Amino acid sequence: MKSKAGILIGFVLGLTGFLFLFKVIVLDNVPPEDELAPGIVVIASILSGLLFAFAGNSIQNYLKKQRY
Repeated sequence: MKSKAGILIGFVLGLTGFLFLFKVIVLDNVPPEDELAPGIVVIASILSGLLFAFAGNSIQNYLKKQRY
């Protein structure tokens, strides 16, 4: 599991970070009468999580090479 820590931490940070920023930036400025497509928000948050998972894996591999 230690080798997958960068991927897991990156995915969780990307997913929750996107959802938090979406709530702070978009949902607070949109009136309740407007409808938002929840599927697009979920897909965008998963894609953000995958992007951060890739970045976390890259950082972990870079640090592993520096250590040895």
